[in-house]
Amino acid sequence: MKPATGWQKRLDRWLEPFLDALGDKRRRVWAPLYILGLLLPGDRKSMQPISFRVAPKDVEQIQHFVSTSCWDPEPVEEVLCQKVDEMLGGESSFLIVDDTSLPKKGSKSVGVAHQYCGALGKQANCQCLVSLTLAKDDLPAPLALRLYLPQTWTKDLERCKRAKVPPEIVYRPKWKIALDEIDRVRAAGVRFGCVLADAGYGMCAEFRQGLTARSLAWAVGILSTQNMYPADVKVWMPAGGKRVGRPRVHPKVDAAPYSAERFIEQYGRFRQVTWREGTKGKLSGDFAIVRVRPADGDEAKDGVHLPGDPAWLVCERLENGDKKFSLVNLPASESDKQIVGALKARWACEQGHQQMKEELGLDHFEGRSWFGLHHHAVLTMIAFAFLQHLRLIENKSAA
Repeated sequence: MKPATGWQKRLDRWLEPFLDALGDKRRRVWAPLYILGLLLPGDRKSMQPISFRVAPKDVEQIQHFVSTSCWDPEPVEEVLCQKVDEMLGGESSFLIVDDTSLPKKGSKSVGVAHQYCGALGKQANCQCLVSLTLAKDDLPAPLALRLYLPQTWTKDLERCKRAKVPPEIVYRPKWKIALDEIDRVRAAGVRFGCVLADAGYGMCAEFRQGLTARSLAWAVGILSTQNMYPADVKVWMPAGGKRVGRPRVHPKVDAAPYSAERFIEQYGRFRQVTWREGTKGKLSGDFAIVRVRPADGDEAKDGVHLPGDPAWLVCERLENGDKKFSLVNLPASESDKQIVGALKARWACEQGHQQMKEELGLDHFEGRSWFGLHHHAVLTMIAFAFLQHLRLIENKSAA
């Protein structure tokens, strides 16, 4: 290894609390080397090329540290939460829920399955990681990357054993993984004002209700087919009839629900909304924003769901005529600019995923085990967070 440069010395200082969390003296040696290998130039950032670049005499030890050993990443993830919160946390920050896919050949890598692969835009063989990203002023930093394990895996105990999946891991849908990770980062002290997610999560009533139950503000994508009631819909419990017997227990609603698309056609009015200044001028678009109550309450006798809590139904009309639908539970007093601004902040997450793959090799890991994948993921997140730390310092110096 060449003598440490200025940024490498800064990296050594920045990593100190992470190394304290790792504890074991051998891990304190190999973790900084692996992170350095992720940060240094190189076309391939899987274990072997990294090892040859940073410690050619210790290839097996680094590979054992990442792929074979079963150290718990949770204490390191807690430090990551604290570091990211120091950089970006606050009421004006957004917590973005998404997932990112890692295309894979073969069937032995943990969690690999034929499923939708966002990286390829189609169904393909891949691993899928549920992600949490904290973003502020378009600057993202990752907080969580947790593998989604399909039921084809969780039902195959022998397959899970070969991939070293911990026995306590059971099937959880992506929205449940996301809620559990939100609980974890909040417990670690991460501060944010609003949760954002695309329709893959937002179309799930349990996910939205889980956020509401946690007293969180949210702005999420939904499907155009999801049903809505007018904001002033009336719900009441009818009086029991004169006949002897059990009283009626099913509430009545004075309006029928419409799909989000039909609701916008009937009640929406499109107008230009500018949500902020961009580098090339004002950022604006064509939006219809209507107060509604989603049909995600309890199920009535006829199978139709009752009205849920009030929210904003947002429809963006794109230049090509396509429409995108969202739900936002911000207060009724919120301005169009604030509503749309929250929805548009989600793009920072995609930027972060792309940079972790292109710059740091998030999708280059070639190991097959549960621990190996999550070790590589957390070390990649630490490397990316350090780059954001440097960018913030540079921005302050330039100001």
